[in-house]
Amino acid sequence: MQYTSGSTAAPKGVAIAHSNLIHNLESIYQCFEHGRESRGFSWLPLYHDMGLIGGVLQTNLPNRAWFMSRLEFLMKLNAQAPGYLYAVLFLDIDRFKVVNDSLGHLIGDELLKSVGIRLQACLDEKGTVARFGGDEFAIVLEDIKGVEDATALASRIKAQLRLPFYLKDYELFVAASIGIALSKMEYETPQEVLRDADVAMYRAKHNGRGRYEIFDPQMQKIVMARLQLENDLRRAVATTLNMDSESEFCLHYQPIISLSGGEIVGFEALVRWNHPRGWVSPGQFIPVAEETGSINELGWWILREACRQTKIWLELFNRDVPLRINVNLSPVQLLQVDLIERIEEIILETALPPNCLKLEITESCVLEVSSEEAKVLKRLKSMDIQLCIDDFGTGYSSLSRLHEFPIDTLKIDRSFINRIGKENGGEEIIQTILTLAHTLGMNTVAEGIDTTEKLKKMQELKCGFGQGFLFSKPVDSSKATALLCNSKPMELGEETAIFTDS
Repeated sequence: MQYTSGSTAAPKGVAIAHSNLIHNLESIYQCFEHGRESRGFSWLPLYHDMGLIGGVLQTNLPNRAWFMSRLEFLMKLNAQAPGYLYAVLFLDIDRFKVVNDSLGHLIGDELLKSVGIRLQACLDEKGTVARFGGDEFAIVLEDIKGVEDATALASRIKAQLRLPFYLKDYELFVAASIGIALSKMEYETPQEVLRDADVAMYRAKHNGRGRYEIFDPQMQKIVMARLQLENDLRRAVATTLNMDSESEFCLHYQPIISLSGGEIVGFEALVRWNHPRGWVSPGQFIPVAEETGSINELGWWILREACRQTKIWLELFNRDVPLRINVNLSPVQLLQVDLIERIEEIILETALPPNCLKLEITESCVLEVSSEEAKVLKRLKSMDIQLCIDDFGTGYSSLSRLHEFPIDTLKIDRSFINRIGKENGGEEIIQTILTLAHTLGMNTVAEGIDTTEKLKKMQELKCGFGQGFLFSKPVDSSKATALLCNSKPMELGEETAIFTDS
């Protein structure tokens, strides 16, 4: 008979027997541990996290070996007394690699120690936290009433990690993705419990990070699909880098339009993946590429291909104002120590004038840059490369930090443009951004212009440039060339798209 938090109380005799069984098994386990110590067994290296910082324990927490041993014991308890419940929480620090890469491993190690201390503060006598290596921690909750005990702990952890960490001269904010696996009779090994908690943790990351998810069998299918996507992505990137093979990736180009004259002033290069089973949305594969590191080499291929194509256009069309190509620079690329050298190499290889290249960096990435990365941005600017902040307006400290960076252009996030014509349309926010950009001598681009109403409003607000489906969808290089052939200034304000991909 299985007793859960929602069942009626067990008969007194059964409850006593259940309690005695658990007590006896606990005693056996403790005697085993005591005997190990009394025989002079050196348990500390095997059962505690021995990562070193200056020769001292890194977190002073139990390690994976201890955790798996304890979990195996709890599984035996569950098998002998099905009413005995436990839970495993698997926790991964979100974007910890950014801390290590930008601030160094010493700060990263100090952060792990501090996280470990906070996790311990969230636990009572029924919970133990262990460090698994890297930025991964696992918690076992023993003798719980039900899933609500595990979710309550996950909520406490989220609240604790929201508070800032003060390490040396840095104030750091972190979050964690947490996966929860509950005890069940079907588990045969500790590895199976941990696997399911790990699957749930990755589901939490997929659903937005900084949250928890409880494992259910459906997640396994999702994870398998994700692993397949990762493998296909690695294969496709490797094929693309092999110049002898046909690439599954290609670039599409979306025009950027002068809102005063109607001419094309540039394009944004956007990568597309033509998988053998059909087109894969960038929203699906770009996050995977960033998490797996594939975005690094893929990003350099995108930059090289975009520069090569733009050089062809410059030779085909004699323009008074040089055509510029916008290329997205990922946070992973920004952290590369050879970033400047790689960009210089591509510019030399393609013979593209540096002032025709505009690198787009997301606002969230700019707000997180270290002093060293800020120097990299200034170096790029000194090379006559243009810099653009993408999705501007979504960061909490955008306005206060904008003057710190050598930015040429702000792209107003499409979420503000989409509000035009609706109640609380956000026009005051747009006007504030435009005024600020004008004061700082920056150009502005409105993203997501897909209706005449939005176009007219952005013209009325004196926004310099626009981009969106009203003008053209992203198109391949041949159709983009056709757009340039017909890109004489046009009347802005027609009900139909100014350019089409037909």
